[in-house]
Amino acid sequence: MIAAWPAPDGEEYAIAFDRGRKRRVLILPALFDEANKLRHFTIETMRLLDSAGVDTILPDLPGCNESLSRLESQTLNSWRDAANAAAQHFRATHALTLRGGALCAPEDLPVWRYSPSTGSSILRALLRARVLASKEAGIEETRESLLERGREAGLELAGYRMGAAMIRELEAAEPTGGVALANIAQPDLGGPGLWLRAEPAHDPAQAEALAAIMAGSAG
Repeated sequence: MIAAWPAPDGEEYAIAFDRGRKRRVLILPALFDEANKLRHFTIETMRLLDSAGVDTILPDLPGCNESLSRLESQTLNSWRDAANAAAQHFRATHALTLRGGALCAPEDLPVWRYSPSTGSSILRALLRARVLASKEAGIEETRESLLERGREAGLELAGYRMGAAMIRELEAAEPTGGVALANIAQPDLGGPGLWLRAEPAHDPAQAEALAAIMAGSAG
């Protein structure tokens, strides 16, 4: 179902498989272009956890999906505040982060981190894609010049308009949040990461593997 929740700067939406059960997992999605590539995988993992007796909530971060907030105004800190607000509102007992979601995890929850990424690795990938797209359009740009500009004025990368504060935070950001239950590596699920594919895709076996790891270790 679709649920609403009070983020710090206004109401946001969430997808929730919520039956009021004991185990309640807040899911922090992958960020930027990886969020689209992992969306189907994320929802199917939630369906499997629902079948295993676990409630799951996937909130829209401010500035993303159906949010009315401006992405350019967001920072990792603002997303972290939003994650904490969502965790409290939905009475989450655990959290799951996917890829860059580990950079804005709730502070006080046990958390599974699926293939956690650093802010610098996310930024490098986005800058690389921008340089390649510019080259194909006959425009010469370098990673260094883009990064210098982004620190001062923000940048549009992979269709996402990021503010300067977000660029600066991503450069140094490391996974954060509560007590790690596990860092779940991609080989634990089998097959290559879906975020590496050119277009959004799904692998049911990987979703089943992730749900099984979580259902078996939530306590």
